[in-house]
Amino acid sequence: MQSKKFNSKLTKITKRIIERSRSTRESYLLGLEDKYDSANKNNASCLGCSNIAHAFAASNDEDKLKQIDRIKGNLGIVTAYNDMLSAHQPYADYPDLIKSIAREQNGTAQVAGGVPAMCDGVTQGQPGMELSLFSRDVIAMSASVALSHNVFDGAVFLGICDKIVPGLSIAAATFGHLPSIFLPSGPMPSGIPNAEKNKVREDYASGKVTEDILLQTEMKSYHTSGTCTFYGTANTNQMLMEIMGLQLPGSSFVNPDTSLRDGLNRAGVQRLFKMMDTQDGFTPVSKILDVPNFVNGMVGLHATGGSTNLLLHMVVMARAAGIIINWQDFSDLAEFVPLIARVYPNGQADVNAFQQAGGMQFLISELLSHGLLNEEVVTVAGDGLSHYQYQPELDEDGVVIWEKLISDTSDKDILQTVNNAFQDTGGLKLINGNLGQAIVKSSALSEEQYFVEAPARVFTDQDSVKQAFEADELNMDFVCVVKQQGPKANGMPELHGLTPVLGVLQGKGYKVALVTDGRMSGASGKIPAAIHVCPEALSGGAISKIQDGDLIRLDIINGTLEVLEDLDSRELPEVSISTAHGFGRELFSSFRTSVGSADKGATILFP
Repeated sequence: MQSKKFNSKLTKITKRIIERSRSTRESYLLGLEDKYDSANKNNASCLGCSNIAHAFAASNDEDKLKQIDRIKGNLGIVTAYNDMLSAHQPYADYPDLIKSIAREQNGTAQVAGGVPAMCDGVTQGQPGMELSLFSRDVIAMSASVALSHNVFDGAVFLGICDKIVPGLSIAAATFGHLPSIFLPSGPMPSGIPNAEKNKVREDYASGKVTEDILLQTEMKSYHTSGTCTFYGTANTNQMLMEIMGLQLPGSSFVNPDTSLRDGLNRAGVQRLFKMMDTQDGFTPVSKILDVPNFVNGMVGLHATGGSTNLLLHMVVMARAAGIIINWQDFSDLAEFVPLIARVYPNGQADVNAFQQAGGMQFLISELLSHGLLNEEVVTVAGDGLSHYQYQPELDEDGVVIWEKLISDTSDKDILQTVNNAFQDTGGLKLINGNLGQAIVKSSALSEEQYFVEAPARVFTDQDSVKQAFEADELNMDFVCVVKQQGPKANGMPELHGLTPVLGVLQGKGYKVALVTDGRMSGASGKIPAAIHVCPEALSGGAISKIQDGDLIRLDIINGTLEVLEDLDSRELPEVSISTAHGFGRELFSSFRTSVGSADKGATILFP
């Protein structure tokens, strides 16, 4: 069990966020008070007869009686199901399962609505990628529409991937009066090793292998249902939902279509009905979406070397719950939270190997034992994060039990103790300088990559970088500057296509780095990259003034990014918001006009 240690620095940061958020949090909770009263009534008295008839018209007679009386409650299922995304394909059968379990609890469940779910792996380098980040806010709004009918006593959120979980979390906070739970689908079984896949990508970029070989390799990696097995944004989301207490202990990385996966789904719905019990144990999700839980999420991000995308998402997720967190909070936590997990691209193992080595249960147990997590929190498993040190197993009747405490790892190349950490500081770093501020993912870098000083080569899209590479114009030490890629410019698409190109050049022995007001995939990290540069070029950021040949210094150890030129003497070039049409981009022009900066989460939801 936890030794009840407390880290004074963790406590200080938690308290300062509480104080900073005092007025916004109080306003948020005050706005939920009347909705708590409605939820606690646990009946349909707030609905007129016509409302009730419409809401339950399609239900069978048995369900109608339960829904009208609402003795045990009616669940609203918000699903991101589609069968184009491997991670979301397993959700096809979840609604029927949830309804069946609800009936066993003398309650009911309905699909409240579906939300869009796009895959960055599909849209990389495609026009639709410019909608990707904006889709998070669309998902939040779509889920809110789904739950707006006021006929639900609890919510089940079905989502996994990059923007889907953050969007659903924002909606959950907006409906904070409802008890809610997230049910994951789990990762696909391992295909070819991620490192092998990446090597073929680099070989293809160098012209060493054909496109047929590349396609065969990719399809052996992404080969069945479930999340991708590298530790990108999707699996970082799963870590986050578990360590924040929104998923059951040990549920994140259990493969689809297994008995344990089915058992965890059943246990999740059963647990939600207990959270809905207005006589004993009523637990609205707003009690989980609280400051200590968000701090735990940030700690988990550092300890695992998770996706940089979460620095955009968590800011907005917290804001939806009346909590103000900023990049400085992430940076200060990184100074004392060690990196204790190595999962590709931060190591060679995939998430299945991470799970087998002890997974989230070892990680949480180790962090708790050193006072690096807030233990006294509310979770879907009950009060206290200590529940999350226990591994789920099936008993002889096929029922999930949590009896086995995981306090050791079976593979110290994947998981380590705090005292023998892979890195003494967290996997993400806040960088400041005369360009503003930026984020660096350091967990996959070697020490010799922590300092790069080289002339700039300036581009305004990743295709131009690839063209220069193919023309042999980049065989040198240089800093690749890709500007006009921020949220206002074009929706801040991921620039993941740069990774193979810059990886090849780095492999040739050149000192290379990336500086951009855009973002990179959670699967990236082997190239020193200062990303999310704020202010972005379109907002008058100094990055717009950089010219070819300017000397740039990226010093990750000291947290600085400097252009060693007199930028103040240069005029700001004219930059305009994208007017691109096609693939739905024209429908998002208002998003590009009104979106906030990356350090505020690149959102339209909160001014």
